[in-house]
Amino acid sequence: MKINIDIDAKHKDTCVTIQANEWSNELKAIVDYLQDKEAAPARLFAVDNEQTILLHPQKIDYIYAANRKIFAAIGDKRFEIRMKLYEAEKTLKHAHFMRFSKSVIGNVLRIAYFELHFNGNLCVYFQSGNKEYVNHKYVKAIKRKLMMGGEKNVD
Repeated sequence: MKINIDIDAKHKDTCVTIQANEWSNELKAIVDYLQDKEAAPARLFAVDNEQTILLHPQKIDYIYAANRKIFAAIGDKRFEIRMKLYEAEKTLKHAHFMRFSKSVIGNVLRIAYFELHFNGNLCVYFQSGNKEYVNHKYVKAIKRKLMMGGEKNVD
C-alpha cells in the first residue's frame, strides 16, 4: 500500500482519496476508522466519592462489569462509569480497547505481558501490575492485535 500526502495552503478542507482495484476488508477497516475517529472521546466521565471526574482512556487498564455497574481500573483505583459495557466498548474502539470476556474490555496498549493457560484462556498483566483474564473466545483477536503493535483494529 502506498500513501501519498499533499500538504498545501490551497486546500481548504482535509480530503482522503483511496484508489484500489477492488474492495477489501482492509479498505473497509480504513474507511470505518476514518469515519469513527472523530467520535473517539478524549476523556470519559467517571464517579469517585460523589464527584464526577475525567479519565483519559490511555491511562485505563481495563473496564469491567460487576454488580450491575461498570468500573474503570487505573492502577489500584476503581472508578464507576455511568454507561453500559457495550457502549464503552464502542466508544473506546479506536482507543485500542478490545473485548476480553463477556464482562471485560481491556486496553491492549497497556499490556506488559501475558501467560497462556492450559484451558486456552490468557492471563494478561498490565503495566500497572493489574491482571485480568481473556476468555479463549477472544484470545486469537487479542494476539493478532498485539502482534500488529496494537495499532490496527481487528474485528
